[in-house]
Amino acid sequence: MSEFFSMGGYGSYIWSSYGITALAMIILLVATLRGLRSSRIERDQLEAVLQSRRPRRSKKTEN
Repeated sequence: MSEFFSMGGYGSYIWSSYGITALAMIILLVATLRGLRSSRIERDQLEAVLQSRRPRRSKKTEN
C-alpha cells in the first residue's frame, strides 16, 4: 500500500498536483456559484425596475 502512495519515488509530486488541481476546481466552482447568484439578483432587480417603468395596459373588452 505504501508503494502505491510513494509511486516509485514520485508520490509527493503526483499527490501534490492532485491536491492543487482539486483545490483549483473547488475555487472555480465557488466562484461560478457566487457569480450565478449575483447575476440572478441583478436580473431580479432589473426586472423589478422594468415592471415599475412599464405602463399598465387597460384591458379592453369587446362586445
